[in-house]
Amino acid sequence: MKLLRLLLFPFSILYGLGVILRNLAYDFGIFKSQKFESSVISVGNLSVGGSGKSPMTEYLVRFLKDKYKVATLSRGYGRKTSGFLYVDTNSLSSESGDEPLQFKRKFRDITVAVCENRVTGITELEKNHELVILDDAFQHRAVKPGLSILLFEYSTLLKQQWLLPTGDLREPLWAINRADIVVISKCPEKMNSEQQNVIHSKFRTDTLFFSFLKYGNLKSFNEDTPGRSLNSINEKSKVILLTGIANAAPLFAELASYGPELIHHQYPDHHQFSEKNIAKLVNAFNELSGDDNLIITTEKDAQRLRIAGIREQLKDLALYYLPVEAAFKEPEKTRFNNLIEEYASKSAGNN
Repeated sequence: MKLLRLLLFPFSILYGLGVILRNLAYDFGIFKSQKFESSVISVGNLSVGGSGKSPMTEYLVRFLKDKYKVATLSRGYGRKTSGFLYVDTNSLSSESGDEPLQFKRKFRDITVAVCENRVTGITELEKNHELVILDDAFQHRAVKPGLSILLFEYSTLLKQQWLLPTGDLREPLWAINRADIVVISKCPEKMNSEQQNVIHSKFRTDTLFFSFLKYGNLKSFNEDTPGRSLNSINEKSKVILLTGIANAAPLFAELASYGPELIHHQYPDHHQFSEKNIAKLVNAFNELSGDDNLIITTEKDAQRLRIAGIREQLKDLALYYLPVEAAFKEPEKTRFNNLIEEYASKSAGNN
């Protein structure tokens, strides 16, 4: 732990007391949690960023969108607008936030909305939708979701965890009791039963699942240029990885496994790329030797690069983004899907 964060430990105690008192106020009805007639599924975590909420939200959308009229609702982190807003494929990330824009561009047949007040947002959406998926809403206690999914990132599980600002936890670990389903995300794909049993003993819940990241093929940032397979990268390739996400380590490790020379241009989560940042990237790319040079970014970061001035800087570069999905192995996949379908169908039937 960095010394500065350790010095902030007294503030973590104060922060923790505030969180506990706030949760008690909701638990005892001093603050009200609102239920809704429509089905509401919340996806969230206890820590700040990096647990795979977006891939899990997309997993739920894929599973449910052909059976129900689905909408996603996010806060729209980083947007310069406020209030309730429907997201369009032509929206800018500064208007909607990067993740909601990613959802809309990927799933054009569903409704994507943003609103910092989830009660207001759900009230608007349930007029025309059967099911609302809340992205990053575990701490939004003003809403009582019908089904709450809580994510924990595998790499952080066996480490000592602290509350903000010393650590990254938004709430104490016992807040897990509010979750209906717990998913350990970003697990090793070849995780063995012994590793799973250690985690089962830590959580002691019957609704614990293990998911991993499944990377797709590279898609060109320039729609007129074809994509390429991920395994086309090899030891002769030179790759500049551009990221502005909470935890780029899994992506870096995935690309490194193909053997290329890797250069990482790393920025904070939700970083608003400037023309100066991109000029640095362009210069670094132009200085590369060899015949197979490319820039890879994440799908979320790509949303923040679609700004007129930055797009112009990038137009002649071999720039690709790498889609990623949450995945489960059988029989867990079937068991997880059955829980989701059981809730959605029962709730929709009641409505």
